[in-house]
Amino acid sequence: MTTEDNPMQDPTRELESAVAVVGMSGRFPGAPDLETYWGNLRAGVCSLSAFTEQELLADGADPAELRNPAYVPAQGRLPDADRFEAELFGFSRTEAAVLDPQHRVLLETAWSALEDAGYAPLDAPSRTGVYMGGSPTEHALAAGTDPALAASVGALQVRILTDREFLAPWISYRLGLDGPSMTVQTACSTSLTAVHLAVQALLVGECDTALAGGVAIGTVRRQGYVHYQGGIFSPDGRCRPFDEKAAGTVPGSGAGVLVLRRLEDALADGDPVRAVIRGTAVTNDGAGKVGFTAPGVAQQTAAITEAWAAAGLEPSAAQYLEAHGTGTELGDRIELEAASAAFAGGAGIGLGSVKSNIGHADAAAGAAALIKTILMLEHATLVPTVDVTSPAPALNGSPLRLVTQAQEWPSRPELPRLAGVTSVGIGGTNVHVVVQEAPQRPAPADDAVRPLLLPLSARTEAQLASVAERLATVLRAPDAPALSAVAHTLRTGRAALAARAYVVASDAAQAAERLTALARGGAAHGTLDPVGEAWVRGEEVTWPAPGSDGRRVHLPTYPFAGESHGSLTPGRPAEAPHQAPEGAAAGGELRATVEALVIEALDLNGAADLERTYFEAGGDSLTAVHLTGRLRDELDVDVPIQLFLEPVTLREMTARVCELKQNGAADGALDALLAEFEAES
Repeated sequence: MTTEDNPMQDPTRELESAVAVVGMSGRFPGAPDLETYWGNLRAGVCSLSAFTEQELLADGADPAELRNPAYVPAQGRLPDADRFEAELFGFSRTEAAVLDPQHRVLLETAWSALEDAGYAPLDAPSRTGVYMGGSPTEHALAAGTDPALAASVGALQVRILTDREFLAPWISYRLGLDGPSMTVQTACSTSLTAVHLAVQALLVGECDTALAGGVAIGTVRRQGYVHYQGGIFSPDGRCRPFDEKAAGTVPGSGAGVLVLRRLEDALADGDPVRAVIRGTAVTNDGAGKVGFTAPGVAQQTAAITEAWAAAGLEPSAAQYLEAHGTGTELGDRIELEAASAAFAGGAGIGLGSVKSNIGHADAAAGAAALIKTILMLEHATLVPTVDVTSPAPALNGSPLRLVTQAQEWPSRPELPRLAGVTSVGIGGTNVHVVVQEAPQRPAPADDAVRPLLLPLSARTEAQLASVAERLATVLRAPDAPALSAVAHTLRTGRAALAARAYVVASDAAQAAERLTALARGGAAHGTLDPVGEAWVRGEEVTWPAPGSDGRRVHLPTYPFAGESHGSLTPGRPAEAPHQAPEGAAAGGELRATVEALVIEALDLNGAADLERTYFEAGGDSLTAVHLTGRLRDELDVDVPIQLFLEPVTLREMTARVCELKQNGAADGALDALLAEFEAES
């Protein structure tokens, strides 16, 4: 057989229209990372949570609602969604408390995805685009309807910290990504639509690397739902896609981000290719359905056939379909009809839906499904759809078969392993992605000069110990990556943070031993290394050139250790971030008030921080707009823009504000500042 007959033997085949998945990260119910996610999927674990009455009441549930016989105390919950390492991303405590939990989790997930791809999150490739989407949240609703919060931090600030339309721009801004940045919204198919748009952008050259995915954290609270006959939610808190007893879905949460590059570039640059996207397509049902929220057969079928056509393949080449699979009677029936028509030329194509494991993750559902499929390709294993009692009768005579137990995903000589992933959104936007196992590549050459220096860093010493311990575990595994590739990835694929250490080792076993010693507070590197010592001191280091291969590998990602910043709930007013100083002498009341406003606006620790300049304290044009507005509204003083630009301390600036109050100020200062901000935007 020639390479032309077998694309798995020729990685360069179809390079111009193929996109590589080089990194992934996700958080889903029961799974804070993808290793746990895979373990749960393979074991057929249902990660939906059932809550006690005490848990629901403690999280603010209405006792009257809990007494409703139709109330179902179940949810696909994402624990610790209120936690966030704000300092790592440059947010103050006040900003972090207002920042929607969706933004917090998605920022950390994007960081981890870049690290998984072997790229430093704060030094990613140029022309990196961001394509993200999110769900409505009670935090955003509460923030947007709280006048006290708007008065405290500014209405515009509240909006940009909570509105889902800023999900993508915040990632671009905080990680310094300069490609297209788009927030995508197609309801339940949002994150798979984001992948489609990212793939198209890569293929037409709008960007060279792309982050694509989505997030859905409607609430961080434990919360159930009321089941209505004929509604979309399950009566018993379980989701059974394509089961004869399927009766509804269960609300879920999650976040998933994939890092994409053109396959040709990924192979040339030594990226760790996890899978290949061969084709994508998007359609809409238009008016060809019974109602706005109902799905349609014809355009679901079209999305599938168009995606496989884009891949240059027949749909019959598929071995598996990860379906939208909500577990609703109407949705499952129409999806089976559409998929059966699209895959009519095939036979025995596996079928599944991750919603049986984690519930319906709304805007993140497509990312959860695609990541599941890629993990199955990597492990050559089909995982079960859980809680199935008996497959739906509509599967009889269909080319599809429901996978109900873990099984080997067989290889075949003429084609690589291939799968399709479908996502369907309320409103009719259908997406299908054709995904293929990664091309076979020779093991990276391990010809670097020994011993090798492995640099480590984290924000705190405790996190640094965690980084060392987790890396040691990887290096002890039988399939540990080449030590030269590990060193190259650590040197070029991790952010240089404040807490630093290094290990010098000649092989994986020695490296693991010294990393463990480092994690436990002992000596790690044996002999001192001049480059390593410069690294620890925080100096700029020029690393030795990698070996001839220079390949990046998957390594454990950053161990986030943020504190809880809470979450807002409608009907519960937000607490004021700071209180004004008390006990000011009568003659200094104005100055004390101005200082309190400055301390609150910049989230300073206290009066001692007033010895810094405005920009040293983290000030920017948006904060200046807010602060100027409050000074005008509360103290009837107009502050000129020049005052924020002058290299004076905040204490001196507050003194000048007091002088302006006493002596009068130029009219129109706020208008000028707003005009400048709009020009910057």
